Amino acid sequence: MFEWSDEQMMVRDAVRQFIDREIRPNIEALEHGDTPPYDTLRKLFATFGMDAAARDRFKRQIDFERAVADATERGEAPPQKPGRDGDGGASSLTVIPIIELCRVCPGMVTAMGVSMGLTSAAIMAKGTIAQKERWVPELLTLEKVGAWAITEPDSGSDAFGSMKASARRDGDEYLLNGSKTFITNGPYADTVVFICKLDEGNPPAERKVLSFVLDRGMAGLEQSKPLRKMGMHSSPTGELFLSDVRVGRDRLIGETEDVARGGREGAKATFQQERSGVAAMALGIISECLELSVAYARDRVQFGQPIGEFQLIQEKLARMEIARLNVQNLVFRFVEMQAAGRDLTLAEASAMKLYSARAATEVAMEAVQLFGGNGYMSEFRVEQLARDAKVLQIYGGTDEIQITHIAKDLLRR
Repeated sequence: MFEWSDEQMMVRDAVRQFIDREIRPNIEALEHGDTPPYDTLRKLFATFGMDAAARDRFKRQIDFERAVADATERGEAPPQKPGRDGDGGASSLTVIPIIELCRVCPGMVTAMGVSMGLTSAAIMAKGTIAQKERWVPELLTLEKVGAWAITEPDSGSDAFGSMKASARRDGDEYLLNGSKTFITNGPYADTVVFICKLDEGNPPAERKVLSFVLDRGMAGLEQSKPLRKMGMHSSPTGELFLSDVRVGRDRLIGETEDVARGGREGAKATFQQERSGVAAMALGIISECLELSVAYARDRVQFGQPIGEFQLIQEKLARMEIARLNVQNLVFRFVEMQAAGRDLTLAEASAMKLYSARAATEVAMEAVQLFGGNGYMSEFRVEQLARDAKVLQIYGGTDEIQITHIAKDLLRR
């Protein structure tokens, strides 16, 4: 795959029209007001049938899982899982809106991705069929807002080693305690996947990692107001505080403490999905910065000529285009792998995120430099994109953690 198909281009153009009509005129309220992004995202889903498509995919997945369970109970060979689209249509229909939204309002993608992506994926990966039916459909359509809560004030990159949030058995139920921070959608989440350690009186390093599904309004669950931050203003971020939140086993993902290979593996798989999505976000930011920079280099006159005629400016533009091509190729590769039924390894997803995040940040900062003093002003938009790009090097695992994952995988081979 080296370019979008005609059908994919039609989808891209339609998404751009929606963004121009519904998002660009309201960017000030989304970025600097008190307007959460969820209603606009729901309108996007409804306009392009993404909600109906999500419900249909979920139903087919659940029907398949039921058929497997029934066959296993009867001692028969389970049915074969249906293959993915041969043309990559399913994944491209997810990737294209991400790219286009990130050209204008990257924070909206973060809010959307954590809710319909990470939160639902955590339940789909290890949950029972009943749990999936209970929580996932409304997350996939954004009827409910989801949050995936792993990061703690003292943990950061050492998410598991420094984890203090706990689950303690109390009869047939559990009492959950702890706090989480930097939680995307935290202030508005209806459904929260809370990751913690089972406290059995053993050393913290030996404790099982479990995941529970919580609902807004449960006794002992407090959700903070949105935190102020450097960028991604349209993506509400907050803190969660749990004090003796009582839950039954029906809220323990998998309804067992012996989920295959533990909660750590489920969390890592979720990180893997998040990291692959960063490349699409980066491509949107890079593409917009490049387009804005080319237009500015043509129009801005200094020393009697357009600045685009100066070689130093040309070098900046050339490097931006190189970054765009490289990240686009990573995105195309991801779409093709999904179409072929292949998923990225953790090392591949880490490499994809590391390169794309760095490229987006460097391009955005170069765009600010190219614009000079104007680039530091919010009305020229590269200022916002530079602020938004930086977090790509931090969330979903910092650059330093990506390097560690890539290197360890290479050394294990």
